[in-house]
Amino acid sequence: MDSRVAVISIIVEKEEAVERLNALLHDYAQYIIGRMGLPYRAKGVNIICVAVDAPNDVISALSGKLGCLSGVSVKTAYSGVIGGVKNKI
Repeated sequence: MDSRVAVISIIVEKEEAVERLNALLHDYAQYIIGRMGLPYRAKGVNIICVAVDAPNDVISALSGKLGCLSGVSVKTAYSGVIGGVKNKI
């Protein structure tokens, strides 16, 4: 199955969600290229960006599970790179 590069952007508004969020990211660790987290204390939120290389269904599953967490907002941006070759759009 072809893999795809994507970035999952996460905003955490409820600290109670962090433990489950980290557990989900750990479950999908084999697909994660890198992760960057920024605490924005002035607004009381945490911003996390996760770069992944995975099949579409895996990316969708992870995004969906993260989005179901209370106090967590998620958006995913997909690249045109599938299986190591850039898509001709």
